[in-house]
Amino acid sequence: MTNRRDFIKIGAAASLAPITTKSVFGQSQEKSEPEDGVFFEPKHKVPVSRETDVIVCGGGPAGFAAAISAARQGARTSLIEMHGCLGGVWTAGLLSNIIDFRDKNGIMKELVDRLEKSDAQYTAKVYDAELMKLTLDQMCLEAGVNIRLHTRVSAAYANSKNRLEYIVTDSFSGREAWKAKVFIDATGNGDLAAQASCKYDVGQPGTGKTQPMSLMAIITGVEEDELVREGLMQARGKSSASCKAKLYKEIKRAGIDASYTKPTMFAIRPGLIAIMANHQYGVSAFNANHVTQATLEARREVNDIIDGLRGLGDIWKNVRIIATGEQIGIREGRRIHGRYMLTKDDLIKGARFDDAVCRVNFCVDVHALDKNSGGGYGSHGIHARPYDVPLRSLIAKDVQGLMMAGRCISGDFFAHASYRVTGNSVQMGEAAGQVAAKAALKNTLPENVSYTV
Repeated sequence: MTNRRDFIKIGAAASLAPITTKSVFGQSQEKSEPEDGVFFEPKHKVPVSRETDVIVCGGGPAGFAAAISAARQGARTSLIEMHGCLGGVWTAGLLSNIIDFRDKNGIMKELVDRLEKSDAQYTAKVYDAELMKLTLDQMCLEAGVNIRLHTRVSAAYANSKNRLEYIVTDSFSGREAWKAKVFIDATGNGDLAAQASCKYDVGQPGTGKTQPMSLMAIITGVEEDELVREGLMQARGKSSASCKAKLYKEIKRAGIDASYTKPTMFAIRPGLIAIMANHQYGVSAFNANHVTQATLEARREVNDIIDGLRGLGDIWKNVRIIATGEQIGIREGRRIHGRYMLTKDDLIKGARFDDAVCRVNFCVDVHALDKNSGGGYGSHGIHARPYDVPLRSLIAKDVQGLMMAGRCISGDFFAHASYRVTGNSVQMGEAAGQVAAKAALKNTLPENVSYTV
């Protein structure tokens, strides 16, 4: 058993002179006098909820795959998710669209096959979010994953050898500690790695500007065949540049100056249409006030758009929103420093790596950093050839025993704008889970695990 004094609170503030007080546990504790703008929380005991081999933080596309992969390797695996469902942007975010999933085997193909067999939507690419929730639940439970929902990571602790060993969470159960041999950050924003004091980059070099956020909505009351006939949408869950341009003109005709100039609609199944029609610019994914304001503004704008379209009558006369995402879609958060950083040059030359975990076929997709730059998206003139993501980009550089999967892996601004889509996140997660499990079962570090495709 490691002595408690060997643990370092990562990112902790320096304390003031302590005042001894009586805790709820009936023992002497230290309490610090507050100072302007700062409150020092008294020390207190935190119960250890679970000791396990692998802990995955974040149950989105990367996290669910990481957890399944680790559990299938025989590792005791816990999956911690802050929402009330697995899937992240797929489900809580109502994205309803899997991007860059073709030609990917393993868990990605398993998921696609299960969605196809459900016959509950046109294609697996464009899915019903409720069906996705259930499918992800089933796949994790079948693999033996211990799932914990409604739980957020709030602290991380390393031992004296700089190996991550405990995390602390907040939930309906209060504050709890969790111990593992290897951790995987699949939070999207790199929340766990940040708690572990890992260095990271954010946004465009030089400006720090990040890609905008969007709030998905599901609408009803419009007929798919009429939308297709009017050139506002293609059939069977598809869209196109001309469809987006015409939809934007319709929104303008309704008197709405939309923040996103390339709005998209695609049919999920008869009577159910997904729409992405807004951009929230200049929002920090690590500022709760920013994200709150962005969500409020996005919900207002999306409702204004649908109300405006309904006011046009004709094909729009019965259109209504039936749901907006519980989670606003965040395109860009922290890019955690790893043992290798993918770069724009890797994309341009189509880099191959011996420790490749994922083959990316998606373009560089940078959504406008502000409305004045067009309000749409583009590649910034970068032509990406199919390229590999190496395992080294999934292993944290600044703390041991921590891996990343999904959009928070180690890459530059332009590389991130390509690999960040969810089809790639699944493959990254699967590889991270496999390596984390092998490392945990051998009581070694992820960088010491031999990995080949």
